Amino acid sequence: MSKTSEHDMAIKAQRKPGWERVIKRFLPRSLFGRTLLIVVAPTLIALAVATFVFFDRHWYTMTHRLTYAVAGDIATIVELLRDNNTPEGRNAVIDLADRKMDLKVSYESGGSMKSPVSGVGGPLKAMLKHALDDRLPYRFMIDMRYMPDKVLIQVQVPDGVYTIVSPERRIYTPTTEVFIGWMIGSSILLSVIALMFMRNQIRPVNRLAAAAEAIGKGQDVPWYKLEGAIEVRQAGAALLVMHDRLRRQITQRTAMLAGVSHDLRTPLTRMKLQLALMPESEETKELSADISDMENMVEAYLAFARGEEAEPVALINLKLFLEDIVNAARRQHPDIKLSAPEDLEIVLRRNAMKRCVSNLLGNALRHGHKAEVSVSFRDHAVDIIIDDDGPGIAMDKREEVFRPFLRLDESRNPTTGGVGLGLTIARDIARFHGGDVVLEDSSMGGLRARIWLPV
Repeated sequence: MSKTSEHDMAIKAQRKPGWERVIKRFLPRSLFGRTLLIVVAPTLIALAVATFVFFDRHWYTMTHRLTYAVAGDIATIVELLRDNNTPEGRNAVIDLADRKMDLKVSYESGGSMKSPVSGVGGPLKAMLKHALDDRLPYRFMIDMRYMPDKVLIQVQVPDGVYTIVSPERRIYTPTTEVFIGWMIGSSILLSVIALMFMRNQIRPVNRLAAAAEAIGKGQDVPWYKLEGAIEVRQAGAALLVMHDRLRRQITQRTAMLAGVSHDLRTPLTRMKLQLALMPESEETKELSADISDMENMVEAYLAFARGEEAEPVALINLKLFLEDIVNAARRQHPDIKLSAPEDLEIVLRRNAMKRCVSNLLGNALRHGHKAEVSVSFRDHAVDIIIDDDGPGIAMDKREEVFRPFLRLDESRNPTTGGVGLGLTIARDIARFHGGDVVLEDSSMGGLRARIWLPV
């Protein structure tokens, strides 16, 4: 397969349909939110489906049968009353309806129906009306609000009005509310239990993430214990094993660098001693300067390779910390301003961060005449900003200058550009603290170096 076709397939694989992006926009981002959605959404769907099926099958069927039964009883009573129009016969039918059908019946000779209450009753009234339409040949009126738990039906006959009062339970069953109440109550109870369970399951994941972040910043995690599901415990155990391996590698590298430092410094010291015993001349001055440059370069290389991993973190007052660095730089460059809050404290590795800020401030003073150090806040982060009035760095070179041993000044003169490790060391230290160093345009016309650190 050609490279072009592989590239096209990769691009197509990265593209996602528009509907997929829309769905992702509304999905929760946290594991807890997504898990809750997975648990709650099926429960709500099952509740909706069960409620619909129950309403469609149980409520409709049962109410249909009950209303037709009541309508049949009313039609039977009306016919019996029409056939027994004597007072004795009418009373016998009314007594029979009361004893056997639970219907209260009264007769008003020459009367007329009262005006019905419109819009009251909903589906139940509509189903009863439909049943009475099928059973009765006379006009009728239904009052669903006659009395609590009672339904009034009036039937207009040629010689008067029959008033029939039926208990609401004869045309309506409360099992619908009971069923839906149990469904909603059990769903809420199960959702709360699932919520509590998911919180307990996600807590070990959050602790694992906190431990990974602390290890990434070079901190010890004696507080972290293996807990949670088997998969989370496996991930935690792998993290602790990785932490131990990193510690061993750092220890071995530190021991090796200590030996390298001793081996490199010993011949340089002998050379300096021999030069000191020789008569002073232009050649010895040049050699002495070269040896000093070599010592500076060796120290820079070792500092870059060694890093500051072994230094413990400490809570530091940021203003006092920056004042020490700025006061030291003011001995050679008095035109440096400092602006920082009084009581801001942050957890840092003092020596490492001092080297980071000093490198950036030294670069600013090397290429400019004035410099300004300030502190600003962002969401969960603090910025240490170093501005200068120098020539700045082109936009396309601002990431390139962080590469080790790269200098925009092509000469190898340490007095003009160092050895090309200052920015690299500064960024490594900032990233080791969980932050970074970025270069931007300065309000002073030169370059701005911004160290951002999480808080």
